[in-house]
Amino acid sequence: MPLDSEEEVDDHRPGAPVPARVDPDEAGNRLDAWAARHAGLSRNRVQALIAAGAIKLDGRTAQASVRLRAGDVVTVALGGPGDPGPHLDPGGSPVAEDIPLAVVYEDDDIAVIDKPAGMVVHPAPGHPRGTLVNALMARYPEMRMGGATRPGIVHRLDRDTSGLIVVARHDAALAALQAQFRDRTVEKLYLALVDGHPRTDAGTIEAPVGRRHDRPDEMGIVPVARGGRPATTRFRTVTRFDAHAFLECVLVTGRTHQIRVHLGAIGTPVVGDRTYGRATPSLPLGRQFLHAASLGLVRPDGRPLLVTSPLPGDLAEALASAGPAK
Repeated sequence: MPLDSEEEVDDHRPGAPVPARVDPDEAGNRLDAWAARHAGLSRNRVQALIAAGAIKLDGRTAQASVRLRAGDVVTVALGGPGDPGPHLDPGGSPVAEDIPLAVVYEDDDIAVIDKPAGMVVHPAPGHPRGTLVNALMARYPEMRMGGATRPGIVHRLDRDTSGLIVVARHDAALAALQAQFRDRTVEKLYLALVDGHPRTDAGTIEAPVGRRHDRPDEMGIVPVARGGRPATTRFRTVTRFDAHAFLECVLVTGRTHQIRVHLGAIGTPVVGDRTYGRATPSLPLGRQFLHAASLGLVRPDGRPLLVTSPLPGDLAEALASAGPAK
């Protein structure tokens, strides 16, 4: 299942190759599996990078299935001409599709969309059509920057996470937005209903997030030395219920599934999150209770912009079913 992160910044700038040495306890791992864990990438993207020669073993190209030895040096070059981007292109440029969009703000430079739950942000294996990008191509046909499958995309929301996402309508706007996300000046506030209660009404969670070694399709708390990336989430309890808490979460960093992983790590998983929480939701809800409710940034023309989004109906109903506030 492709990861389409509610937190990860979609930064496509070319970067210097990153070398890493294989530890003795990692000997025998396949090159593609090892690179996916350490670089925090999907297996599909890693295999495409290997085929393009963007991942090298001891300075040479190698097969994805080669088994590593202790002391081998693996070099990963992201953002170069051989990098297909976060997902493989399933068949060329995206097709424009007349899909309704909730546009909450637009000007000549950017647009802010209120994405519904169930919509994938851009084409990926298994989701070549019906994505936000397909809808954007119909509404803004001039949007062709940022890569074959993700024109205008700067950050992403998980398929089952609803809420606000900003997109760029031309190259200069894309660069301006990317710089703000990279410099962590964009204000991103999410609303989450969790099982249980945090130990404190407000706090900061600082724990590196990376792809799990035992489950490469999932994220987890992973030491930096093992491929995790520093991650910080601030939270505040808005309402306490008997068995749940309604939280505001502010992202300081933007890692894949960061909020869900962090809240699960402190013993308060997001309601409805079957990956990082309970297999059976504690409330009648068909997805995780996570909503990107507020987005603050500076427009390319230098003016500030703050956009908000109310809870959608399914989340509002789930919140009401949590019982009376304590």
